[in-house]
Amino acid sequence: MSATNPFLSDWSGPFALPPFDQITDADFAPAFEAAFTQSRAAINAIADNPAPASFANTIDAMEQADALMDKVAGVFFNLSGSDSNPTREALQRDLAPRFAAFGSETMMNAALFARVDTLFQTRDSLGLSAEQSRVLDLYHRMFVRAGAQLTGTAKTRLPAVTERLAELGTAFSQNLLADERDWFMELGAADLDGLPEFLKSAARSAAEERDLDGYVITLSRSLIVPFLQFSARRDLREKAYTAWGKRGENGGKTDNIDIVRETLSLRQERANLLGYDTFADFKLEPEMAKTPEAVRDLLMAVWEPAKAAANADAARLTEMMHNDGVNGDLEPWDWRYYAEKLRAAEYDLDEAELKPYFQLDQMIEAAFDCANRLFGLTFHRLDVPLYHKDARAWEVRKGDRHMAVFIGDYFARSSKRSGAWCSRFRAQSNLGTQVRPITVNVCNFAKAPAGQPNLLTFDDARTLFHEFGHALHSMLSDVHYSMISGTSVARDFVELPSQLYEHWLSVPSVLEKYARHADTDAPMPKALLDKLLAAENFDMGFSTVEYTASALVDLAFHSGPPPADPLARQAEILAELDIPAAIRMRHATPHFAHVFSGDGYSSGYYSYMWSEVMDADAFAAFEEVGDPFDADLAAKLHDHIYSAGGSAEGAALYQAFRGSMPKVDALLKGRGLDTAL
Repeated sequence: MSATNPFLSDWSGPFALPPFDQITDADFAPAFEAAFTQSRAAINAIADNPAPASFANTIDAMEQADALMDKVAGVFFNLSGSDSNPTREALQRDLAPRFAAFGSETMMNAALFARVDTLFQTRDSLGLSAEQSRVLDLYHRMFVRAGAQLTGTAKTRLPAVTERLAELGTAFSQNLLADERDWFMELGAADLDGLPEFLKSAARSAAEERDLDGYVITLSRSLIVPFLQFSARRDLREKAYTAWGKRGENGGKTDNIDIVRETLSLRQERANLLGYDTFADFKLEPEMAKTPEAVRDLLMAVWEPAKAAANADAARLTEMMHNDGVNGDLEPWDWRYYAEKLRAAEYDLDEAELKPYFQLDQMIEAAFDCANRLFGLTFHRLDVPLYHKDARAWEVRKGDRHMAVFIGDYFARSSKRSGAWCSRFRAQSNLGTQVRPITVNVCNFAKAPAGQPNLLTFDDARTLFHEFGHALHSMLSDVHYSMISGTSVARDFVELPSQLYEHWLSVPSVLEKYARHADTDAPMPKALLDKLLAAENFDMGFSTVEYTASALVDLAFHSGPPPADPLARQAEILAELDIPAAIRMRHATPHFAHVFSGDGYSSGYYSYMWSEVMDADAFAAFEEVGDPFDADLAAKLHDHIYSAGGSAEGAALYQAFRGSMPKVDALLKGRGLDTAL
């Protein structure tokens, strides 16, 4: 621990950013000890306050009770995901059950809940604002769903279940990170057949990170997906795909199967203790979908047309493979390879030709420019210490007003968990004093060797826009209470701002300005741009099937009795769906981090599709007026979606923007699946 623990003093640097250059791993444990002590004292003081319950001395006070904890946890958990090490992993394992236990202690504090319940029952006489009324609703619901009204053995059993689930989620995540970190495939000169220069360059960089000569393919999506697209070596594609699919399922200490089995069992017990038939019933109640039946109806409405499109594509890919002299069935490690060939043939598109037009820095600027044209934001680079040399930061302003600090951490590394996400070091609030957020986007793009431009695929660029949409939801937030700020919304609403923002990447004027060649700075030729946009829905059957299969397995796992053998149950569900033989789930159960690294997307992986129904309809509003940057629509989008946080139910916010809720037809049309059957 440093002589003065930086967490225990005010941060006086620019925008009160964490002093990353002063924080050491030794500071975290004592800072957490102090934070637990402070939070517990604050909660007990609220519960034991002899004054009658008021909104100010109960709800406002709870909002401010965890100031130090928020400060410490904001740094620690962001670093644990983006730059882990054994010390942080050990502390994370220790903290998981402690946080769960403290949460249960707070939620089951009878005196505290009595105050919240009194306010809830007398709400009509309190003169609350709409936002205060919403926050009171959410606090009361949070207590009830955490077991505040339980009695007897159920009241003592639920905290034990919650603590164990927290331990299991942490173990699942760390096992997955270990499998992703430890596996790599070295390539010699004879193994590069078909690989474009951009992929060779990224594979060289991955080898250098591991102090190896030559080329390395890792399980980072930014390396393994293009390898599966381009490698002419079917044996190596199979080896890489098999390793990718077996994450969390390799036996030994990093195997996740037992963790999944116990997690599903405990989730069902948790739901039963709280009076629900299944975990899906419990989990979906506060979401927009409300019921497992509504989720399944949406997914199955998409499943059949997606499967029909995928089966038609599979027949064509199989024919191409046989024409190459490869007999037998199309396999999962063949699909991307032949789909890339088919895309090149149908649209005259070559990924190697496209990729120089998608420089990382240009795509960041494109995302910033769209935010400026829609919402008036400007971005100003900051020279401040950050937690990793690859991270970078900007101050975000609207006119002269400071809105946020945005941090971008874009490159894959072995200490970072896979995927892409948005998080925050500090949440926005206006309670007492105005607090503006510190928001971070974390991605896993392949890093080019020193001196070479960092190039993205079009899908990578879409990911960047997606995560920046989440960041805008956080940075534009303008509510009083941190409980409802930014992305603190229903799970099946949270993907709306992110998926909607992806649409602006495909606006021709945006690509004409920012899709510029890395070597010549020439804009993308119009003919190439037209072909790129025409091919946006190419292979949509495949991507929709692999996603929807994952969502249906997640829903089935949590809608019935917990399976004794999760992998056998997964196979049974996929057989019932008659999934095309050459397509697997996007996230097989042993590495389904969305669902098993915590409760976040459990019974909720469908939410991307639920939000997509809205995002397709929402962008159609701009198309209807013929201007993707229409000022009046942008203002409504700002007021009712991006700045509103969770200040109302998702459906109410969406209808305030668009006037009505959309139907699934908008999604099918957007994916080009409306004519698949």
